[in-house]
Order: sequence, then structure tokens, then C-alpha cells
Amino acid sequence: MKVEIETGEPVQVQADWLVVAVAPEHEPGGRVASLNASLGGLVTTLREAGDLKAEANEVLVIRRTDGIAATRLLLVGVGTLVDLSVSRVERALATAARTISEHATDRVAIVVPEAGIGEIAPDSFCRIAIQAMINGCAGQDLYRTERKRFPIRSVALICEADLEAQARDEAGIGSIIGEAVVLTRELVDRPPQEIFPESLAERARQLADEYGMECDVFDEQQLHAERMQAMLAVARGSVRPPRMVVLRYTGAGDDAPVLGLVGKGVTFDSGGLSLKTNDSMKTMKCDMAGAATVLGAMSAIARLELPVNVIGLTGLVENMPGGSSYKLGDILTARNGTTIEVLNTDAEGRLVLADVLSYANDLRIDRLIDVATLTGACVVALGEEVAGAFTNHQDWCDVVLSAAGESGEDVWQLPTLALYDELIQSDIADIKNVGSRWGGAISAAKFLERFVGETPWVHLDIAGPSFAATSRPWREAGATGCIVRTLIRTATRFPAAMR
Repeated sequence: MKVEIETGEPVQVQADWLVVAVAPEHEPGGRVASLNASLGGLVTTLREAGDLKAEANEVLVIRRTDGIAATRLLLVGVGTLVDLSVSRVERALATAARTISEHATDRVAIVVPEAGIGEIAPDSFCRIAIQAMINGCAGQDLYRTERKRFPIRSVALICEADLEAQARDEAGIGSIIGEAVVLTRELVDRPPQEIFPESLAERARQLADEYGMECDVFDEQQLHAERMQAMLAVARGSVRPPRMVVLRYTGAGDDAPVLGLVGKGVTFDSGGLSLKTNDSMKTMKCDMAGAATVLGAMSAIARLELPVNVIGLTGLVENMPGGSSYKLGDILTARNGTTIEVLNTDAEGRLVLADVLSYANDLRIDRLIDVATLTGACVVALGEEVAGAFTNHQDWCDVVLSAAGESGEDVWQLPTLALYDELIQSDIADIKNVGSRWGGAISAAKFLERFVGETPWVHLDIAGPSFAATSRPWREAGATGCIVRTLIRTATRFPAAMR
């Protein structure tokens, strides 16, 4: 998508669509007032008639636009300004993009509010708008013979002249973030016949080559040499061999602190011998969403040339039943020497992460985040739209939660009190890989905590928001690319957080 900045009057801008964000309590002012006047007071008339309530994600398309240069006008509501958020603005503009992208479009122009909108400053609006346009145009057309959604070829942001430089910079950032989210969505949406440990590792290598990162891919022999027996056990039932990817981006000096991002990459999860039902298995191509999120975030961090050192790690396996599958009752020895009693082979993600987190911890990473579609229990607790956060270090968790809020992503912290350790105590090993039916998301987090040592760590369980069962006005069903923005924002804030 080509992005342009214009400083003329909206009424004079040539475009297939002119997009204007509106709120219920605001009468047209500034550039929108000029637009309203050129349309003979149409915006005011629509408001007074009740045809334009400007509720969140309400879209009103006007196809006769005598008086302005654009072919069509699209008014999109952002809802009341009192509680306006980054998320609400991005969703509204993504809704507009989805309306527009139902047909091939050459050029869209978006009016940037002179004074911003609510608490959203004009420069931030520019970044959000481009992210929304890129993400809103990306659909589920990977395998359709007839497309249902078409990319917008060019987007122009119409802003004040004194904002031009800032708008250009923020739009560039928005382009990179939007493309990172779409990359993550694409990886998750592709079927397991295409996305398996070797192919996803190769895609990571390609991204590293393209964006100037170092990439190491660990094969089975190297994983054995690293004593990653928990991860290898999960992979045993599949004909697809496991891989671990280690991406390194060095944007700061050798002595600068290092941020570690770890992603769960179960490219297909059948449940192993604890076999899932047919319905539960249908969307299990998405069980590598944590790994895809790390790859998307790492690509953006490198493209943005952030002044930070980041290592991204992904543990990639298939969890399949077979004659060589690991079994209930097996005792596994993880990389850090912890013994694990297997009581459910469908609690495999934590076994993969155990070894990868242990490896990351030995790299002397200063702050650590893991991202995983880990538990259905987290979806029961928080629903399908909110990720769960767990930590061993409250100050570091506060940084991540703040980054999520600034990115417009919903994350809620759950407790990791010491009393929950009892849930995973084993009678015959150090720990077991599942607890009772109660507090399942927390017991899974407490399991992971055993493998991070003293490193400040945050675990993000994205089982709910990573994959949408149904479409909404602002998004397609399928992969959402959630938490990519949060990881990028956290990386942006990371150097300051370490001072």
C-alpha cells in the first residue's frame, strides 16, 4: 500500500473514497465544516435526521458527492469521545477499510482531525489510520478462486501543513506495524500442510535475511545436544521433525540490555494420545500463533531500526498421535533438569516452552516475555477478546500492560501466588504437566515459571484473542495478529524501562 501525505482541503482531494471519522457530540468544525459546506450542509442534515448517529463502527456511505472532488464519501463513527480509546479508533477505521476493500480501489483519502479526536493526537491518528487500512484490507482470500477483499493501492492522509513531517513519520511506522500484524495473521491462517516446523523455520530465516537479523535454526541433533527432552517428547509422534528458531536483532551496543521474546509454535495440535475431539481440532492450526506473533514483532522491530537488542525464540513442533508418541505416565527431564510427570499429552505447549524458556534464560536475557495459545482455561476466565498476563516481576509486568494499553490491546493480569504451586506438585516427579480443573491458566503459568530462573518474566496467554471464530465489523474471522503491537511497543519502551 502506497502512503501519501496531503495538506490541501479535503474537498479538493481526488480519491475514490474520502473517509471522515465522526463522533456523536461533535458538530462539524475546521476541515469537516468546509466539507459539510461544500456538500450543502449534508453532514448536518444527516445528523439532524438521525441517519448519522456516529456510534462506534457505524458506517454511512454517500455515493453522490456533488461539491467535492472525491467520488464517494464514507463517514465512520468512533462513538462518544468521553471514553474514546486507541482500540476504538483503529476498529472504526478498520471497519471503513473493510467496507472499501469489498471492491478494487485505487485511492482512499482520510481526513486527519486538526486537533485530534478525543485523547488521540493528530500524529497518533495518522499511525492508527494506516495500521487500520492495511489490516482491514487483509482477508481470508489466501485460497479462494474469487477474491472477497481487495487491497487498497494508495492511501492519502489529509492533514495540516505543520503536521506534514510528523504525519509522514507516523504513517511509516503504521505501515510497518500493520504489515507485521498481517504477516502474523497470514502465518496463522495458512493450513498445517504448509506451516510445519521446517517450513516455519525457513520463513523465519527468510525474514532474517530480508530485514538484517541473525538467525539460527536448531535441528533434532542440536536439540538433543541442548538437552531439550521435553520439547523433543512432544514432537515424537509426528513425521515432521521439530525446530527451534533463534532470531537476533542488535539495535544497541554489545553491553546494552537484552529483551527476549519467546513464542509457542505448535504448528498443529491434535492433542497427541489425549486426542482432541473433531470440533476442538478444527482450528488447531492456530496453536503456533505465539511463534507467529514473535516473528511478526521481530520483523517490525528490525524494520523500525529500534535502538534495542532483542532475541526472539520459537519452539516449533507438531503434536500428533503415533506409535512413538509420548505417553501418559512418562517422566520427562527438561533442559534445566526439572522432571515432569505427563498426565495429559494435550498440555504440550508448556513442555515446549519449558525448554525454550530455559535456553533463553541461559542467554542472559534481561527481560523476558513469552506468548502462547496455552490454555482454554484462560478463555473461560477472560473470554475470547482478552489475553491473560502472568508474571514473577510486577514492575516488568506493568511495563508490558502499559504497552498493551497504548497499543489498543486488551490484556488482564491474573495472580501467580505461591499457593498455586501446589496445583502442579507431582507424587513421583518434580512437577506434573497439568493441575486440577480449577485455575488452569494459572497452574500453566506456574509451570512455566519453573524455567525462567530469576529473570523478570511475563507470560501472555493469547488462546482467546489470537483466533476469531466469527467476523466482526472491523475484522475477518480467523487469525487476528493480537499482541504484535504490544510487543513492538514494549520493545520501544524497553531501554527506558531498564534505567
